[in-house]
Amino acid sequence: MASSDIATRHAELASLVRAHDHAYYVLAAPTLTDREYDLLYRELVELEKEHPHLATPDSPTHRVGGAPISEFKPVTHGAPMMSLENTYSQQEVREFVARVQKLLPNEELEWTVEPKIDGVAVCLRYNSGVLKVGATRGDGATGDDITSNLKTIRSIPLKIMSADSSDVPDWFEVRGEVFLSRTGFRSLNEERLSAGEEPFANPRNAAAGSLKLLDPRIVATRPLAAVFYGLGAIAGATLPPTQIRLLEWLRALGFKTPERVWRCSTVSELIDAIASLDAARGGFDYETDGAVIKLNSLPLRERAGSTAKAPRWAIAYKYDSEQAQTTLRRITLQVGRTGAVTPVAELDPVLLSGSTVSRATLHNEDELRRKDIRVGDTVIVEKAGEVIPAVVRVVPEKRTGTEVVFEFPRACPACGTELTREGSPGEPAGIIRCRNQDCPAQVRGRIEHWCARGAMDIEGGGEVLVSQLVGKGHVLDVADLYSLTMESLSQLERMGEKSAQNFLDGLTTSKSRDVWRLLFGLGILHVGVGAAKSLARRFGRVDTIMAASPEELMTAEAVGEVIAASVYSWFALPRNQRVVERLRVAGLNFGTDRTEPARGVFFGKTFVLTGTLPNLSRDQASSRIESLGGKVASSVSKKTDFVIAGADAGSKLEKAGRLGVRVIDESQFLRLCEQHPSP
Repeated sequence: MASSDIATRHAELASLVRAHDHAYYVLAAPTLTDREYDLLYRELVELEKEHPHLATPDSPTHRVGGAPISEFKPVTHGAPMMSLENTYSQQEVREFVARVQKLLPNEELEWTVEPKIDGVAVCLRYNSGVLKVGATRGDGATGDDITSNLKTIRSIPLKIMSADSSDVPDWFEVRGEVFLSRTGFRSLNEERLSAGEEPFANPRNAAAGSLKLLDPRIVATRPLAAVFYGLGAIAGATLPPTQIRLLEWLRALGFKTPERVWRCSTVSELIDAIASLDAARGGFDYETDGAVIKLNSLPLRERAGSTAKAPRWAIAYKYDSEQAQTTLRRITLQVGRTGAVTPVAELDPVLLSGSTVSRATLHNEDELRRKDIRVGDTVIVEKAGEVIPAVVRVVPEKRTGTEVVFEFPRACPACGTELTREGSPGEPAGIIRCRNQDCPAQVRGRIEHWCARGAMDIEGGGEVLVSQLVGKGHVLDVADLYSLTMESLSQLERMGEKSAQNFLDGLTTSKSRDVWRLLFGLGILHVGVGAAKSLARRFGRVDTIMAASPEELMTAEAVGEVIAASVYSWFALPRNQRVVERLRVAGLNFGTDRTEPARGVFFGKTFVLTGTLPNLSRDQASSRIESLGGKVASSVSKKTDFVIAGADAGSKLEKAGRLGVRVIDESQFLRLCEQHPSP
């Protein structure tokens, strides 16, 4: 192909990929199938590998994340990024409107009300329509340069797509919020828990922590999104006259804007809009903690001016989160299978968001100190991200003087080993860990993890049985399970012959489980279900994975430097090699040679299972999907191709209806499979 033809094809591919990213991530109206998109994207990647000079900074391929950086450089904003004054009172909203009217006498004021997204404020700077710099708010005048991380977010345009070049300023700053969706937050925490990592406290912390990572390749794996609502400095264009027109202009340039905006002329309309937003925000797939009220006219904003910290023409009305007040009776320490030690608040039971809460996470020692939480305190709890109960704050005015500051021990509460404070690669420091791999709490955790439904799925291998097996010294690692006999099991409390036989049968059945289950079951730090499946698809055999270098491991989809280093280090330890060899001798499935992923009829398709199927278990249905090249996700999103619904299907079925995702039952699914039997 001639050089000019190559450059033309590259430009065409880049334009098509940008257009699809915009349609999918901004407009929620995809124009290509996932398969078609993947083929275009791969062609673009291959073209840039062969002709590196074509890989310009605005190429869609740059979203995968570049090399790690050593530090964030400071960025001075073209115009200050001010914060907003907050209020929880409708009366203060009325007073705010009266103040602005006093500043602008004889003017007829019009207002807008937008969702206040609970995310991280960012500023993007575009030169000649190309993203040059992205930064955090920082102190309002100067933020951190996080351009490499922001480029991984697909709802952020790397290049302005306006059909009319005259609409694009010479350079400008756009302001918005980066967030993690509710479904993304749940999926991310499920993955972190399965990989032995500490879950994030809430979606905002997860988004903020992601943007502060020094390795953009890790950021690229986080389901971040962004919404934009304002401008900073601008040159070479005339500002739109109103906020409503500004949002329309931003949408035309390719930016995602708030999904609902209310336009109000009176205070009563403002109050009604705040209430309407409160009623609607539960249906948004991101956390909102308030309503932002803005003067609609931009020229009038200039006349109203600002204080040193905040504009006089805007205010944030904050909604109260559902919270409950209770007493913290004691703090216990939970030692996980990877040795991470987490403080847990033991509470007087209290009803919160429809369920009774008696325990809440305190996350880590730093969080405990920052909030000055003491044993005996009256505390406020809420469900972070509507999922994990967490202590929000103490109620200091209710202290009696009998409260006790909790001293984090120097030794592991389970084995007495000295604790170490560390941060995992690519993550902030602060995790306190027990380094003794023979710690009984870690051993129990590893055995329970191996037996769990999501791993080797061994019937009867729950907490009670595992605790006895470890306590009596029958099992010290997962390979010991396969040496158990009816005689050794019969010595355990409340272990009848039938229960013992069921457990032994479960161990026998587990020997034929898929390779990814074995990899996941080993409990390697950072290796969740997704990474385990990716490694199994890429390499096929456990032995091939054990022999691979970190660089080779990173050729598997979604396996970055941190996961690759963790896998390599785990298999390099002699004690782990001995466990793996004993599992081989016990007859477990170590896989077959395969270097390419399965490409069955479901290749590139994503399925979600909900409810109880009449004949298939979830594992059976998932295995069939994956054998035909498909993927199984835990939650419904715009990326879902099929929802397989059984009896008592719940919110996933409702969400599929809202998003227009195709819903099928078990019989329809089996008919699809029968037409295309497994290879």
